[in-house]
Amino acid sequence: MQTFDLVRASDRPAAIAAGAESATAQQGASVRFLAGGTTLIDLMKLGVERPERVVDINRLGLDEIRKAENGDLFVGATARNSDLAHHPLVRADYAALSQAILAGASTQLRNAATTAGNLLQRTRCMYFRDLASACNKRKPGSGCPAIAGANRMLAILGTSNACIANNPSDMAVAMLAYDAVVHVQGVAGGRQIPLADFYVLPGQRPDIETMLAPGELITHVTLPPPKTGERSVYLKLRDRASYEFALVSTAVAVTLADGKIANARFALGGVGARPWRVRKAEDVLRGSAPDERAFRNAADTCLDGARPQSHNGFKIELAKRCIVHAFKQVTS
Repeated sequence: MQTFDLVRASDRPAAIAAGAESATAQQGASVRFLAGGTTLIDLMKLGVERPERVVDINRLGLDEIRKAENGDLFVGATARNSDLAHHPLVRADYAALSQAILAGASTQLRNAATTAGNLLQRTRCMYFRDLASACNKRKPGSGCPAIAGANRMLAILGTSNACIANNPSDMAVAMLAYDAVVHVQGVAGGRQIPLADFYVLPGQRPDIETMLAPGELITHVTLPPPKTGERSVYLKLRDRASYEFALVSTAVAVTLADGKIANARFALGGVGARPWRVRKAEDVLRGSAPDERAFRNAADTCLDGARPQSHNGFKIELAKRCIVHAFKQVTS
């Protein structure tokens, strides 16, 4: 691990100023905000992340979880995953979000990991984490050995010829299905980014992963009020039951009216370069009877355009079955 400056910000303006100063400094100086550190510290030890400045944001009071005046669920950037998963509002109105968080990592990690950190966690692709391997995500133009190598766990949707790494977050999948909005602040002011637009597909620059500008700080995330009568579930398929990243996962939310699907929202994890949602696939379900045929049609639409590699083609059928089974669970 290389040496770095540690700044313990006392308030939000100080944190943003510290981030912006380092982000715009000469010679490509970099900054990372630190909360739980469950991903950042690991990557710094490996030498994958090499920030010259780390800004501790744990003293900024960004850990609130509450219902906002407009009915939105307000989740602070440094709210711990355990607190979010077990919060009464989340368990009652956003069940898939609670289930997704509890399906990820271990209790100890959930007690430390934060909302913003979870959204910003980086891929678990073995080549990305191994400095002895080439990786376009670490160094654009160096190559992607995963394409011809060990790619069983990696993405089949949203990939490019430069990168097939998948997004590892469980929480982001559920938040995407719930139409979450990420609120950020920088020296130019604040802005809101729908989670559907937050992640950037790899293209030829897989090192650029989100819409965040250098030095911008995530302050909180909001989720719209739940739809009346909506039921939701998060289903995660993995190689083992404890502390394992998803082969495929899905967050599903459905409302029924007169025996038909009035509204459906769902997103996939484990299979995409970013958490994956296809609005066209949701449209297939609207007005249909909640049966296996409708669910399978939606699954087929969602996986249209998948580009499997040498070892992960099984994910196409697995993802379809995951979607169908989750919809059966939530509509039974």
